[in-house]
Amino acid sequence: MNLVALVTYLLVMSITPGPNNLVLASSGVNFGFSRTLPSLLGMTLGLSLQIGILTVFLGEVMATMASLQLYLALAGCGYLLWLSWGMARSGSAKRVEAGARPMGFWGGMLFNWLNPKVWLMGFNMVMVFLPAQMNPWRAAALFVLITFLTSLPCIAVWAGSGVAIRRFLDSPGRLRLFNCAMAALLALTALWLLSEMLPAKPLPNMI
Repeated sequence: MNLVALVTYLLVMSITPGPNNLVLASSGVNFGFSRTLPSLLGMTLGLSLQIGILTVFLGEVMATMASLQLYLALAGCGYLLWLSWGMARSGSAKRVEAGARPMGFWGGMLFNWLNPKVWLMGFNMVMVFLPAQMNPWRAAALFVLITFLTSLPCIAVWAGSGVAIRRFLDSPGRLRLFNCAMAALLALTALWLLSEMLPAKPLPNMI
């Protein structure tokens, strides 16, 4: 196993824009870092455990997963579009803090299972980096650890960036524009991920 290549792959996939990062940035703006922390940790742990589960079972259920890929893509992208609509309708930071709550730890964990980017990332990671001679359980434990340690600081940057620009967005008009922009990016991301998963071809190497 090439650990340098694996870590590089995880860094690129974790730091680039995606549903998790866009949701965390929006939550950082609207709720602050401390209230976003549970969902951040939930997303990181959920991502790591999902990679581990895929590592153990992917070889045995590859045919089934391939047949379910379209349905997973439709369900995940449909949820992301619904989430983007909710983000676009968010109000000012003060109203959000008074009447709404950020995504919690368990919500962050479960969010990954409806995130098409995580499925693409997991499939590619297992198919490219899983050593043929390594015990699947041992490989899964290693992948979980490396994924958690690599992705946590990457997605924390997105939550922190939301906090950093929170004062600038104290104006209701600017906050509304930010929420709409993040919602549009999330919706476009969902549509792009859906287009990537629809073709009946092997998943590309995204390194």
